Amino acid sequence: MIAGFIFLRLRGILGKRTGFDGKVPTQLKEVLKTVNQNQSKKINEKFDDKAQEEFLKGAKIAYETIITDFSDNDNKILASKPLLNKDIYNQFDKALKERSSRGHFAEITFIGVNSAKIKEHKKIGKILNVTVDFIAEVITCIKDKDQKIVSGDPEKIKKIYDTWIFSRDTSSLNPNWQLVNILT
Repeated sequence: MIAGFIFLRLRGILGKRTGFDGKVPTQLKEVLKTVNQNQSKKINEKFDDKAQEEFLKGAKIAYETIITDFSDNDNKILASKPLLNKDIYNQFDKALKERSSRGHFAEITFIGVNSAKIKEHKKIGKILNVTVDFIAEVITCIKDKDQKIVSGDPEKIKKIYDTWIFSRDTSSLNPNWQLVNILT
């Protein structure tokens, strides 16, 4: 009973704390903001071999995401919208609406990226553009509303050769790249 009494008195005096209850001091916020900006500048100053390797890993994922999103049966761009700049998104959206108005749907089975190579990269002001040559394998066919094949072959693997340009603002804290142009 004595221990219980002492515990209750201490809890009454000290209170119950479950985590950080206060606000972050303004000075700490400023220091963290400066550190994040400095780290971002260091990352964005160079597009060296390591940065290119990391970029290519992300570019392959983006490529697959965009290709498969374009083939979804809903004829809408959802998963890849953040990966596309406004112009490319509008082009894709227009193509999907046209396909939908004809009652067609694309079936694309993404096999994989055989190769992805940086063709060139150039920085214009704060914008870094990277051109990538992709070689990938897919199975594609377009079907109408009655599930009849309009084009393609659901049994045949097809090689695709694409050249895409990705871009990002190196002064931005946002590390994401966007597809800005398709050359093939």
